[in-house]
Amino acid sequence: MGHFSIQISSDLVSRLADDTEKLKKKTKKSKAKVPREPKPQIHEKQKQITGDSETFKGLSATGWPQQPPLFLPVNPPAQSAYTELDAVRSVLQDSERVIETLQKQDENMVQEVTQRARDLRDKEFKLPYQKPMPCSAENDAWLACYKEHPADFLRCAPLVKNFESCIRRARQQVSSAEN
Repeated sequence: MGHFSIQISSDLVSRLADDTEKLKKKTKKSKAKVPREPKPQIHEKQKQITGDSETFKGLSATGWPQQPPLFLPVNPPAQSAYTELDAVRSVLQDSERVIETLQKQDENMVQEVTQRARDLRDKEFKLPYQKPMPCSAENDAWLACYKEHPADFLRCAPLVKNFESCIRRARQQVSSAEN
């Protein structure tokens, strides 16, 4: 921080002194006496007179050391904005990663549930082993004969009688197995 000097006119010094006296009179009530520190002496080296104004280096008009001015930033420092932005970005990236993993887990679960549903459906609705239909060959023979000879049904009569006798035998086997 560089050195700087403040120029104060003698008119301003007298007005400030008057305002200070007025404030002292207004605020004087029954206060406990507090010992005051003596005012520092203004050295001639510190005081420069230029025309009608006086310049005091490092001291206020009352002779007390000056406090450095407080500068409140209008905009927050750029670094903290970048830090916050980086934090938001990292949270966003973490959220995106979590979403991706959840989507992958969801896809895997959907595939697993679909496969299990197929397996259950197949087990549930699978027809048990069925014996072949008896006399299917005889049945196919008389049907084929009728298709070949639609006008001459008597030609297929022996195949129809063969089918009937096969069915009778199959019924007898089923009824004898039940008893």
